[in-house]
Amino acid sequence: MIIVVDRANDGILEERRTSIFCNSKQSGCELKCEKDSLAGSVSQRACVYCGARVVLNPITDAFHIVHGPIGCASYTWDIRGSLTSGPETFRNSFSTDLREDDIIFGGEKKLEKAIDEICAQYSPKVIFIYATCIVGVIGDDIEAVCKNAEARHGIRVIPVKSSGFAGNKSMGYKAAGKALMKLMDGPKQIKNEKEDNKNFNINFLGDFNLAGEIWITTGYLKQMGIEINARFTGDSRCEEIMKAPEASLNIVQCAGSMTSLAKEMEEKYGIPYIKVSFFGLEDIRHSLMSIAEYTKDPDIIERTEKLIFIEELKVQAELRKYSSRLEGKKAAIYVGGGFKAISLIKQFADLGIRTVMVGTQTGRKDEYDIIREIAEEGTVILDDTNPAELEKFIKEKGADILVGGVKERPLAYKLGVAFCDHNHERKHPLCGYEGAVNFAKEIDMTINSPVWRYV
Repeated sequence: MIIVVDRANDGILEERRTSIFCNSKQSGCELKCEKDSLAGSVSQRACVYCGARVVLNPITDAFHIVHGPIGCASYTWDIRGSLTSGPETFRNSFSTDLREDDIIFGGEKKLEKAIDEICAQYSPKVIFIYATCIVGVIGDDIEAVCKNAEARHGIRVIPVKSSGFAGNKSMGYKAAGKALMKLMDGPKQIKNEKEDNKNFNINFLGDFNLAGEIWITTGYLKQMGIEINARFTGDSRCEEIMKAPEASLNIVQCAGSMTSLAKEMEEKYGIPYIKVSFFGLEDIRHSLMSIAEYTKDPDIIERTEKLIFIEELKVQAELRKYSSRLEGKKAAIYVGGGFKAISLIKQFADLGIRTVMVGTQTGRKDEYDIIREIAEEGTVILDDTNPAELEKFIKEKGADILVGGVKERPLAYKLGVAFCDHNHERKHPLCGYEGAVNFAKEIDMTINSPVWRYV
């Protein structure tokens, strides 16, 4: 076992030692996480605005105004690869394009004008206004601007407090959650409607419909007899989110982005929540049964058991074929949230692949505790890492593949290591039973590609 952190000349900066841990079941070392990112630091973690934007952007009929320099608005088009069954509004964004004069004299008038132009040209139902870092510095009162615009146009204009040079992506998730709570405003009236609603239905939190994944998972739920009330936020509409407080249960897939919102909804609307994951057979099975058992409906439980049996039977032979080709390979994981990392470790184990490095951008202590429990001895675990550390541990642990997002792809190829995109760039689903096969196929194709013989 290699004790990475404790070596005298390991090349790790002193301030990073508490964020890197070589897994040992006997060690009581705690990984430091959920820290603010430092402005200008070389980290894979994104900013507050990014966190807010990736949560809210997939609402298909909402309008988004980025109040800040034009560079921030470049983080817009098709940001999550989210698919839609209806409006395409969310694929476009608007910016106030703040310049030097606006920084000196303030940008509130420019924001008011932008809202007026959008209302005149598009007749929107809801507009989200994102505060960027520079807006936090110059002190524009976007809440006042939004309040006045709502009175002027008779629509919802919601501020998203996503500014801040120091902060992290998780803060952006919380800012998006606050904005969604504003959109759901009107708890007293909705609670009365909920009491009269006898049907069991759920809100699906934390699926952004990458490559149509929410259509796959909601298909399972419909087969079980579960009604979907609102989706947060893949392929969702503003109107369904406004009705979200009527639900009987919240299921949370992307725990990093949606747990804080689920807790607020439980406190304000009395809606309980459970965490789910539809990545990998073990977690799919556990999640579907958890939802079914929550209903206490024997028919739903029976249908769910039948669904799981049939779907697993369909994919087992193909998964065995891929696992026979992947047995003994080693994987490195660096993804956004801890819950996804946990599912990936299990999924790799099912394919006979050992996870030798695992890290996240926004993982929480409870998630890292689970990672430590299920990861092998000697697995390097890291929080909010940087490219230099990723390169060091991928080489040191001899990983055959890196699973990450768009920022990690060039690093993997530079090192001559196979790569799997598990973030918003991908074009095929990786969740559900169909996704489990797609994942195994992609891992096999990239690890066993003949190109590595020439690199």
